[in-house]
Amino acid sequence: MLLRHLRYLLAVADHGGFTRAAEALYVSQPTLSQQIRQLEESLGVVLFDRTSRTVKPTDAGLAYIECARRVLVELEAGKRALHDVKDLSRGSLRLAMTPTFMAYLVGPLVRDYTALYPNIHLQIFELSMEDIEAGLADDSLDIAIAFDGVRHADIESIPVFTETLGVMVGRNHPLWQSRAMLSQEQLTRLEFALLTPNFITRSRIDEYFAERQVAPNVVIEVNSVNTLLEVVRHTAVATILPEPIATVDRALCRIPLARGAPQRGAALLRRKNNYHSAASVAFLNLVTRTQGQTATNL
Repeated sequence: MLLRHLRYLLAVADHGGFTRAAEALYVSQPTLSQQIRQLEESLGVVLFDRTSRTVKPTDAGLAYIECARRVLVELEAGKRALHDVKDLSRGSLRLAMTPTFMAYLVGPLVRDYTALYPNIHLQIFELSMEDIEAGLADDSLDIAIAFDGVRHADIESIPVFTETLGVMVGRNHPLWQSRAMLSQEQLTRLEFALLTPNFITRSRIDEYFAERQVAPNVVIEVNSVNTLLEVVRHTAVATILPEPIATVDRALCRIPLARGAPQRGAALLRRKNNYHSAASVAFLNLVTRTQGQTATNL
């Protein structure tokens, strides 16, 4: 069995058939079929059911495909290890963050990281929590900053700080530059523009309102943090986002809450039992050195 056999196996599984897999691999279909037959013969099992219109893995095939994916992930990690430079004179880092962290955290962190390690090539991705977990699991990401509470068993979560969410308004709002605490009664009277329910930030906001038995007046829902900020800056509606987002530069004013603000844990995520490059370890150390500080100080 050769490494080529594993790549061909996964191509057939991912494309659901030999024709599309052969096109993706730039080989002929007879060549691909022959290679899979060779693999089946060496293992002594049938890996694909070819009797239906679509080619589907057998039970044995499913088990072997899962193992093959892990093998290829480890081999890619091994390749990176060979090229890793411990003195950080060169290297790369594939970093991801969820949208709300990206809105205020990425700038200060990248500033500090590139000042320390100017020769590291950075790739930065704004992804959902689900996509971050998938990227770490399949080794297309090195490290991420997201929410604590990972569901994937192969991902390590390292708590780094607690993020506080706050009510904020733009210049057109009657509460602009208000210094008074916002009571629960005032909270119920506000009109809100919030992120859509598929955001984890929105889930935490909904939990906060439910805990206080408040029914928020949500008049606008937006599926982009940047778009939400634009809406709040130009209308008389409030929103709830991480407190550090409310800055003078963004023309946003944070209104303190009388009964406390919702909080959530932020964590560094990376794949367990994986080779961690010097560049990713340096990033982890940069973030954990700031543990206990506010995100603004990051």
